Amino acid sequence: MIDRDAGAQRRAGDGLWVTILQSPGSPGDPESNLVELRRAAERARHRGLDVLVTPEMFVTGYDIDRPLADLARSDLLDPVRRIARTCRVAIVVCLPEIASSGAPRMYNTAYFVDSHGEVRGRHRKSHLFGDLDRRLFEPGDRPFTMVDYHGVRIALMICYDVEFPENVRAAAIAGAHLVAVPTAQMEPFAFVADHLIRARAWENQIYVAYANHSGKERATTYVGGSSVVGPSGEVLARIEAETGMADAWIDTTAVAAAQRANPYLRDRRPGLYRALVDPIHAASPEG
Repeated sequence: MIDRDAGAQRRAGDGLWVTILQSPGSPGDPESNLVELRRAAERARHRGLDVLVTPEMFVTGYDIDRPLADLARSDLLDPVRRIARTCRVAIVVCLPEIASSGAPRMYNTAYFVDSHGEVRGRHRKSHLFGDLDRRLFEPGDRPFTMVDYHGVRIALMICYDVEFPENVRAAAIAGAHLVAVPTAQMEPFAFVADHLIRARAWENQIYVAYANHSGKERATTYVGGSSVVGPSGEVLARIEAETGMADAWIDTTAVAAAQRANPYLRDRRPGLYRALVDPIHAASPEG
């Protein structure tokens, strides 16, 4: 819940309010999940919030009995657009997407839908985790997708994407203020939600909004631990209950100040890291 006056916060700095949703949802039941999404969007609007970030594959469920490809063939994006437009709140939602051209391919895709119901960005998950992902999806070809919204630069990533430091560093170099991450983090990886997300925010001096599932789907047990972390690595909002929402103010001036105070981005020496992408430049062993 907001524990301060949203109007005063807006006057004090440049930015927006973001809220994260954590829920077990209703696996394999898009109709029920869209009802829950609408309720969350209504609460967000009532509290004066700007952007709602939902868990990975929240509308459909993830590790479910129904084939995701069958659900992907129905129109799931338009109902989300109507919710965003009706509730006048932007929504980050993750859906299975079947490519419209070429050979049939399915992607794990995050959409940024603005408060008018317009799609402002689409990110296909670039790093696939385990058999579940690789059996279902093709990988995307971008480390992040940037959306400019109300003066805030928001980098979209999905779950495993944020666990690669190169992705978040690239977004920070490109000027991101916030990384928005729909997530389906499961056991035994609670340390990612508890510790790694704070490290990603701190090492780049940006905000990270990490919206995770809770509950269980078939053999997958989710760890929850959804949070919004600030540029100092401080947890600004966290969800401890199975289902809930948590809000934080994303302040672009705080990002700029943190990056001036902490010189990680300025002190990089990219020439030393070329071996990360080009093994030819790896240092030779000392003789």
